Amino acid sequence: MNIIDMTIHELHAALKGKRVSSVEATSAMLARIAAVEPQVGSFITVTSEQALAAAKSADQRIALGECDLLTGIPLALKDIFLTEGIRTTCGSRILDNFIPPYSATSWEKLRDRGAVLLGKLNQDEFAMGSSNESSAYGTTRNPWDTTCIPGGSSGGSAAAVAAREAVATLGTDTGGSIRQPAAHCGCVGLKPTYGRVSRYGVIAYASSLDQVGPLTRDVADCAVMLEAVAGHDPKDSTSVDTPVPNYSAALTQGVKGLKIGLPKEYFIDGLDPEVQKAMAEAIETYRRLGAEFVDVSLPNTDYAVATYYLIAAAEASSNLARYDGVRFGHRAEADGLLGMYTKSRSEGFGNEVKRRIMIGTYALSSGYYDAYYVKAQKVRTLIMNDFIKAFADVDLMLTPVAPTPAFKIGEKAGDPLQMYLSDIFTIPVNLAGTCAMSLPAGFSLSGLPIGLQLIGKPFGETIILQAGYAFEQATEWHTKRTPL
Repeated sequence: MNIIDMTIHELHAALKGKRVSSVEATSAMLARIAAVEPQVGSFITVTSEQALAAAKSADQRIALGECDLLTGIPLALKDIFLTEGIRTTCGSRILDNFIPPYSATSWEKLRDRGAVLLGKLNQDEFAMGSSNESSAYGTTRNPWDTTCIPGGSSGGSAAAVAAREAVATLGTDTGGSIRQPAAHCGCVGLKPTYGRVSRYGVIAYASSLDQVGPLTRDVADCAVMLEAVAGHDPKDSTSVDTPVPNYSAALTQGVKGLKIGLPKEYFIDGLDPEVQKAMAEAIETYRRLGAEFVDVSLPNTDYAVATYYLIAAAEASSNLARYDGVRFGHRAEADGLLGMYTKSRSEGFGNEVKRRIMIGTYALSSGYYDAYYVKAQKVRTLIMNDFIKAFADVDLMLTPVAPTPAFKIGEKAGDPLQMYLSDIFTIPVNLAGTCAMSLPAGFSLSGLPIGLQLIGKPFGETIILQAGYAFEQATEWHTKRTPL
């Protein structure tokens, strides 16, 4: 098997058996990146020298018998994770030359286990977008059809896995930013429960919604990555101090007897017929595997998009106030302090980021705070209660990830509302703070991947991984390769 096609498990076995070295695996990945990047555009920064040095170090560890599951495995990170000494842009011109003095906890955990960093991946600017078109470093293209978007905001993370430029990647999910690109690129993406993975060292977009998670080639790899990055971190006040289960050990338990909820609000008339067909086939597969289906309702789903874009924009307005041209990032030359602030932010931020800052600042302003932000927080509580009530009757839920397969680049760029509605099935999970996973469940007639979403109870990652693995073993969607 070609090195670039291997999963974490397969490459680990090859490294442990001395059939391949980490330097060889890393070199193969770097060659693949050089070959396909002109068509895909997944990377903002490729760290070739550091990667080969880390691979050499990993080979020395392996020679001494220290071969962890992630030792010597070439990975890549969304460019929202701080990496000491390596440029971190968050897809924005305002951080064009920013070199962080420390690293994110999630990357440190992977690095300490011997993982190799290939580079930093393209994304929507400050993680604000559903298509990767708002990046200041160009649009990432879908490896299945380069005229289409890869999804966003972790578009580079999903495309890199699909294009076989990295064995696995890390992304972040604020309103669907792991699951939606995973669905559009035909890979596995998991958004853990809020507080399950440390956010320390991850550039903030909306602090009450952001969560770190893996994008991988299969569910088994997803379990490995989640085990590696999950756990309490005293540096993150929102990190929950609860033990990390052995996710991998539970994968093979099957779904017989599990009750899977079908929320009626997610199976709507506007759903693309090809997505509808893929969901019907997935439900039938689960029935054959012994799962039971229960109709459930999440009645406040209609308000989720509006609620999200008020809360997220308000938090973004607050979080992005620090980019003022004074302490770090882009600084414009201008007359006076106010002129410097205004010009630095005007030049540094793109249109979508400016739009959300303005919405958020308005929602938080005197006279509108109660009418918008406080009201949105109350509706958020109603949405959370919908999930609590539904989970009283079921073990997990099954829904589409997105209403349609990946759309054409530029198709929705001029209509922000249509773009925002791309996340209608993923946003409620972030508002509720629970976990969900996207996995491949079919293809459209034009050859674009379609994703299935499994939603779990808070800290119910074990169940959705177990259910995802059972589906994966019964189907072949995850084995398909892009034409690149």
